[in-house]
Amino acid sequence: MNILLTGATGYVGSCLLGALLRRGHAVRCLVRKAEKLEAILDRLEAEAPSTPSTPSTPAAPPAASLRSQVSIVVGDASDPAALAAACVGVDVAYWLVHSMDRGVDFERADRLAAERFAEAARAARVSRIVYLGGLGAEDDRLSAHLRSRHEVGAILREAGVEVVEFRASIVIGAGSFSFDLVRTLVERLPVMICPAWLATPTQPIAVDDVVAYLVAAAEIPLVPSGKGVRNESKIYGIGGPDRVSYGDIMREYARQRGLRRLLIPVPVLTPRLSSLWLALVTPRYSKVGRKLIDGLKNPTVVTDTAAASDFPIRPRSLAVAVHDAMAREDAAFEGRRWADIADAEELPRRYGGRFDGPRLVDHRHARVDVSAEQAFAAVERIGGKHGWYGHEWLWQLRGWLDRLIGGPGMGRGRRDPDRLIAGDVLDCWRVEECLPPRRLRLVAQMRLPGRGWLEFEVVRRDPGPAGGGTVTIHQTAVFDPRGLGGLAYWYSIWPLHELVFGGMLAGIVTWAQKQNDGGGIPVQEADDERSGRAREPSR
Repeated sequence: MNILLTGATGYVGSCLLGALLRRGHAVRCLVRKAEKLEAILDRLEAEAPSTPSTPSTPAAPPAASLRSQVSIVVGDASDPAALAAACVGVDVAYWLVHSMDRGVDFERADRLAAERFAEAARAARVSRIVYLGGLGAEDDRLSAHLRSRHEVGAILREAGVEVVEFRASIVIGAGSFSFDLVRTLVERLPVMICPAWLATPTQPIAVDDVVAYLVAAAEIPLVPSGKGVRNESKIYGIGGPDRVSYGDIMREYARQRGLRRLLIPVPVLTPRLSSLWLALVTPRYSKVGRKLIDGLKNPTVVTDTAAASDFPIRPRSLAVAVHDAMAREDAAFEGRRWADIADAEELPRRYGGRFDGPRLVDHRHARVDVSAEQAFAAVERIGGKHGWYGHEWLWQLRGWLDRLIGGPGMGRGRRDPDRLIAGDVLDCWRVEECLPPRRLRLVAQMRLPGRGWLEFEVVRRDPGPAGGGTVTIHQTAVFDPRGLGGLAYWYSIWPLHELVFGGMLAGIVTWAQKQNDGGGIPVQEADDERSGRAREPSR
């Protein structure tokens, strides 16, 4: 099937793109920036080999063929010429466009884009439009956001093309705005002053279930229509099996994270005041959050059973949706390659490192003229009797404090003085992954208000004679803080991290250089990120 996907670089759109490609469809994507779509395709290609086959989802095609199924039209979703080009030869078109995050009059912008898209789809004789909107009763109390979502659906249906419109409430998934907002509030606020709208009923749905509905809408039989006969359009309310409040969603997240949170209802806190409060607590979400919060006063529950009867999909519960979102975040984070990120962009140094989703990252790297094997040997001998390349008294102090609160401390040593394998104990760490001579990943087993990892990656640069060359050693400490206590812990020990982790990387580089048998003295180009200035080459 030839499919047009708008909004392919958005959250739901990017998830849907992968599902459509795995079903074997040819997908044309209308995007403003092709490079963003290329990054998504890179991720899908990396994931393709491990995608399992199920009765409802066939095994993924080889990674190389996924990209061959995609064509790109660069242009704005409100540009008639771009829309006309994108709609040519299309069987089914997905409309997943909204303008809330673009700093414009989003209602007017969405109305204009929908009108132009509907005209282009009709002119190109597209058989079906699939649209994802929002739940909410049709009355004059609807927020601007939900009113706009309903208006767009009506505009599409007036075009004379068959429309399948899904209306959903909160979408729960790794990377969704709603889930990120819930997580940020729960993690940062042990006590929350809650407005009345926090008790508004809603029916959250997992992103995988939303994608399943969207895929099925393209594949169910089309309704044949004669000349001048309008196709049948349908509206489906979709949601999970649980009718809960926004407060219940926060409590469920807190339960699964092992956090105790007190929610105190305050009836006088209006959506307007709540949006101002949101800007103080989570400024990164304030731009879109203020517009969404205005709609939280509207109940968003499914009031009909049409979706259950027309689609063989049984959405998962809130508890399962939250669990899956957290597990998906962990899986995606394990697949991150900090070396690739550091090579692709500047990673500025700042107090506390940088946020990557919910996690805090302290990354530093050094370039040294040795082979990858020599560099990794220096990394692999870390800990145990060899120590941690400096500031040993700080490591011992940390181990002593850990034992005081019931942790393993630093006395467990290691199985082999020079070689590591996955599962090995390494002082207060455990080896999660060891792939010589490229990657070592340790997970912290000390008592922490969160979860911690220490990763090393060795990247070959320029090959040298007799097996030598130049490599970059990347060292990354990652912390997933649990609640406000986790954040306080990380920021309070940051000065010690500067000493310990900075000295560790310098010690690894020094040891690797000493083992270099290539003759002469190698040049070290270690990034002294603590001062923001590269070191002078050693002579």
